[in-house]
Amino acid sequence: MCVMKRSLSALFSALVFGVLTIVPSGLLAQASSSDSDAQIGTRVDHLLQQMTVEEKVGQMMQYFQFLPGTSAAEELARKGEAGSFLFMTDPNAINRVQHAAVDGSRLHIPLIFGFDVIHGWHTIFPVPIAMAASWDPMLEERAQTIAAKEARDSGIDWTFAPMVDIARDARWGRMVEGAGEDPYLGAAMAAAQVRGFQGDRIGSPGHLLATVKHFAAYGAAEGGRDYDATYVPDVLLWNVYFPPYKAAIDAGAGSVMSAYQDLNDIPASGNKWLLTDVLRNTWHFNGFVVSDAAAVYNLITHGYARDERDAAYKAFHAGVDMEMGFPDMHLPANSLFGNKEPVFRPGQHAYADALVSLVKDGTISQAELDAHVRPILVAKMKMGLFEHPYVDASKVETKPDAANRTAERAAAAKTMVLLKDDGGLLPLSKSVGSIAVIGTLADSQKDILGSWAFQGDPKEAVSVLQGIRNKIPQAKVTFVRGAEVKRPWPSPVDISPRMIPNQTPEQLRQQIADAVAAAKAADVAIVVIGEREGMSGEAASRMSLTLPDAQEQMLEAVAATGKPVVAVLLNGRPLDITWAAAHVGAILEAWYPGTEGGNAIADVLFGDVDPGGKLPVTWPRSAGQEPLYYAHNLTQNPETAPDFRSRYWDGSSFPLFPFGYGLSYTRFAFSNLKLDREQIPPGGQVQVSVDVENTGKCDGDEVVQLYIHQQAGSASRPVRLLKGFRRISLKPGEKQTVTFALGRNELQFWSPQTKTWAVEPEKFDVWVGGDSKATLHGEFAVTAQ
Repeated sequence: MCVMKRSLSALFSALVFGVLTIVPSGLLAQASSSDSDAQIGTRVDHLLQQMTVEEKVGQMMQYFQFLPGTSAAEELARKGEAGSFLFMTDPNAINRVQHAAVDGSRLHIPLIFGFDVIHGWHTIFPVPIAMAASWDPMLEERAQTIAAKEARDSGIDWTFAPMVDIARDARWGRMVEGAGEDPYLGAAMAAAQVRGFQGDRIGSPGHLLATVKHFAAYGAAEGGRDYDATYVPDVLLWNVYFPPYKAAIDAGAGSVMSAYQDLNDIPASGNKWLLTDVLRNTWHFNGFVVSDAAAVYNLITHGYARDERDAAYKAFHAGVDMEMGFPDMHLPANSLFGNKEPVFRPGQHAYADALVSLVKDGTISQAELDAHVRPILVAKMKMGLFEHPYVDASKVETKPDAANRTAERAAAAKTMVLLKDDGGLLPLSKSVGSIAVIGTLADSQKDILGSWAFQGDPKEAVSVLQGIRNKIPQAKVTFVRGAEVKRPWPSPVDISPRMIPNQTPEQLRQQIADAVAAAKAADVAIVVIGEREGMSGEAASRMSLTLPDAQEQMLEAVAATGKPVVAVLLNGRPLDITWAAAHVGAILEAWYPGTEGGNAIADVLFGDVDPGGKLPVTWPRSAGQEPLYYAHNLTQNPETAPDFRSRYWDGSSFPLFPFGYGLSYTRFAFSNLKLDREQIPPGGQVQVSVDVENTGKCDGDEVVQLYIHQQAGSASRPVRLLKGFRRISLKPGEKQTVTFALGRNELQFWSPQTKTWAVEPEKFDVWVGGDSKATLHGEFAVTAQ
């Protein structure tokens, strides 16, 4: 019978639109990702005419599917009560559930399958904060193109990325998922990820539907506490937090995820100003909005909605098109939810419980309902799901291929930031006789992948220890685990938690003694420190930024031997390494570098790759400085004043490392800063050029950074704002002229006084250099007309 339906669909697909109401599955089954927007719009309108209220609401429901059995999901699909599932990764299971929808439901509408493809599928690339440290949007685009291809070949259609939340507080665990503190850099990386995920259009072969998240200002959580409320004035929303979202939407992102948290006392998933006034009316977004997990239902928890009906109504009218909810589940004992006995867990879904009645009693009109369902159906048609709903399970790869591993290794090396290199300790000589590799993270294949690497097989990953052994097989490499590193309790979002044994005081003393002995016997000690992957990410905020457990004690003991010490950091946020910065010879920020991370770290440590990465965040001395960011406003006692010391009496208020900072194995000189004109009209443009020369002895990468400051105007403006950057590669003695354009997009800002965007007629400072402390300076003015 199902075969006959599909054959009839093919037959009737040749007929004109006028008969679609007679055989609705005909043209629908032939909807193609190559169809024009007008053709797709016509097909969607005809489909909506055939759908019942229940079927429309079904399209607005997305459910998690954690458990291996698919019978419940198939039943929802057959009834037309689900439009999407997420966290299904078995291609055969995906096909079973898709067949239930396409063959078993009345209108044969396919499902769309989503997953958090954050920084890779089988090939795990560096975490997003690391990719931002590359200051290379094209690199990020290529990485997400590979991730999209691997995921799409496995049956995934839709990713919940990029996360573009600006993060100015390193205590917030999800800093690891974004591009850091700066809206200009963040916007560039956001757009690059959308292009990588989606290709040149929604529905490009081998690509995914992208989701820009979490709208909006989720990264401004009070105290860096994940999920906590955010209080952000309009001037910061428009000038700091909104630009990366806007850039992702301008790049064509097909969906947006509404955030969990309260924004200025209104939950983001029930915030009409955000989801309708800004997103649709101001930015003209025409994709669909999906809530974060159970965010609609949890409008009740926020104290914003009375019950499921009220929550559904408020989210619907705010602009949420699809609810990401939890279905009713019968959980077996010892499941990943931690129950010791079989238990029934009621679902969390407001739309499924209340929308039908809200439409049937007239509270929500049919036209309003159609407006929410339409962009979901459009996305499915653009993705080609009506034409090709299934995955070819026989062709699914289960591990990274050689070409993708090579690309990942190169990308990882480009993200690393050299924070310190006293006396040219790095790069290390490949003829070194013996090395002590110290730290439990050095031999961890799982931790080098970072968080949100669910489909990455740790067995495929190269640890730091293995990478060093691969690089110098002739050297004696001694490994000591040293201080253990673990969370007091596992991350609640870790779907495969590890049992890490507790370390007794006696075991710790012995491990540190072994580390000291190994360092004394070696030519150099490489100490790998930082956080385990589950210590950075969702539900991974911290009160302090100190190195977890006894890692600093271990590092101090090794440094006391007097042997050369290199510290390698594995982490997803700045940590308190103030002691290390003062006492350790070299520090390499490697982030969580991914599948080939160990090899990439060795490439940098031994000089095969110049560490050209730059910090995408301001690095604090301690958590007490947070939130800390370079683009702050001037005060009556500016930091540049001759008598300025600190804003704290008990320590420095300056960062340990500034935004944009990063050393190299060579040296670069900036000179000959030129502005092609001294004045421009409000709509004009000034060209800024600078010469950059490699004055060292080896090839290297430099990130040329341009900053501006508006000297006066309708509002106080930050001391510096990044408005241009370019990563370049130079050979020894090579010089290159780099040119930037400063026009309306770079000079305008949203004024809290005028409530508008404008380029104001004022004087502007310009600095160009290798970080946010650049000293090469110029000046120009914008005239009144």
